Amino acid sequence: MRIVIAGGHGQIALRLERLLAARGDEAAGVIRNPDQRGDLRDAGAEPVVLDLESASVEEVAEVLRGADAVVFAAGAGPDSGTARKDTVDRGAAVLFADAAERAGVRRYLVVSSMGADPEHAGDEVFDVYLRAKGAADADVRARSGLDWTILRPGMLTDDAGTGQVLLAAKTGRGPVPRDDVAATLVELLDTPATAGLTLELIGGTVPLAVAVKDIAGN
Repeated sequence: MRIVIAGGHGQIALRLERLLAARGDEAAGVIRNPDQRGDLRDAGAEPVVLDLESASVEEVAEVLRGADAVVFAAGAGPDSGTARKDTVDRGAAVLFADAAERAGVRRYLVVSSMGADPEHAGDEVFDVYLRAKGAADADVRARSGLDWTILRPGMLTDDAGTGQVLLAAKTGRGPVPRDDVAATLVELLDTPATAGLTLELIGGTVPLAVAVKDIAGN
């Protein structure tokens, strides 16, 4: 498969790129900073330099043409202000979805956030972030032209992955290693019957391949 990943230098994206490359898939990571190209190549991915805050739908669609699936894993980052929560966490996700539809790529995975809700209350930066992610998720879920799956991990950690997760429409809060988030994304890419699902993910006791198979089609 050829998979194009928005936010290709993110911590989950780099892990995902390594997993895809290791099994012979072709990964391309969209990045804004050209200085990050070497890190993507080291992960086995093709770097694509494109600013999703200023690119047109057609420019992004050109990158996506011929892909089997796309993964939106971009984010403004914890040090960004409220304005970039809207332009990246919401706006870029919508742009990427528009471009996927234009390019004819149906499979669309979103790395969202537990608690994402367009109606989330509060004025802190994290509140704005959760509203932006929720608005992006709502936009994607309304699209009949995409076979979307939205993954909402719990508290991300850099612990080594265990391969054991809890994956469900509602899991309750809990931590999950980034390794296991990336590995779950690979399983979701391999499981078309997870299209149309919004799933929460935390560490658990079920092998992640089993967890994805169990939730598929529900």
